[in-house]
Amino acid sequence: MSLPVYRFAPSPNGHLHLGHAYSAILNYEAAQKYSGRFLLRIEDIDTARCTPKLQANMLEDLQWLGIKWETPVRRQSGHFEEYAKALQKLDTMGLVYKAYLTRAQIKRFVAEQDKRGTPWARDPDGAPLYPGDHNMLSQQEQADLYKIEAPYALRLNMAKAIEMVGIPLFWQEAHGGKIEAAPAAWGDVVLARKDTPTSYHLSVVLDDALQGVTHVLRGRDLYDATSVHRLLQTLLNLPEPCYEHHDLILGDDGRKLSKSAKDTSLRELRANGMTPSQIKKRLHL
Repeated sequence: MSLPVYRFAPSPNGHLHLGHAYSAILNYEAAQKYSGRFLLRIEDIDTARCTPKLQANMLEDLQWLGIKWETPVRRQSGHFEEYAKALQKLDTMGLVYKAYLTRAQIKRFVAEQDKRGTPWARDPDGAPLYPGDHNMLSQQEQADLYKIEAPYALRLNMAKAIEMVGIPLFWQEAHGGKIEAAPAAWGDVVLARKDTPTSYHLSVVLDDALQGVTHVLRGRDLYDATSVHRLLQTLLNLPEPCYEHHDLILGDDGRKLSKSAKDTSLRELRANGMTPSQIKKRLHL
């Protein structure tokens, strides 16, 4: 029997907070408990925001917590060609299209629908489903945008993808049994952009497969996204790991911790004299 493989895959676009510490420790200790492997993956698709300094700080914080990982560390920025090949495979299957609507145009379209009393559907994260260029742009406008190579997103034709794989799809949730996936709730998700050859959804399923990850232990905020990941795994003929979505570490206001909101970082807690054992105690670990 092969050893279980766990991973922690943060994005170095800010400093780690208690929520990251919780997920990292859970994965590391699960790998130790089951005599498995623990991998660290750097999700640095956004090469502008994911700076070398933030990455170095992140590694230092994890080492301070007592976490050890296998080397070399996989950095997504070094594997864009692999993601591009997977995207090309989906494109060859007729499942990818260029989408030109901007966020402002989508917002305007949704507002118009709401005003008419026909609220537009939203995905599990609350974002409006992509309405399709044809709802706002004429064929000539679409042709002109194509001609001038305007910015675009490469989106998955969700309806066609679901038809191709067949429904239902399931994933195995540890302590939760078989869960039926509902990828349609996400609409035509972004797989890449003109200037970025991949997205979180595409890269995460490919990375997990290429690294042999058997157990994906991550936050509850990604529970619904697993539906998209199971669809992509099926389309790309990738292995299916076992999933477990842990509770989130919340702030005093009941909101999940966030780097963008500048919630208290591990570095600040360290500077204030907190020890790794105190961090674990605070996280009830």
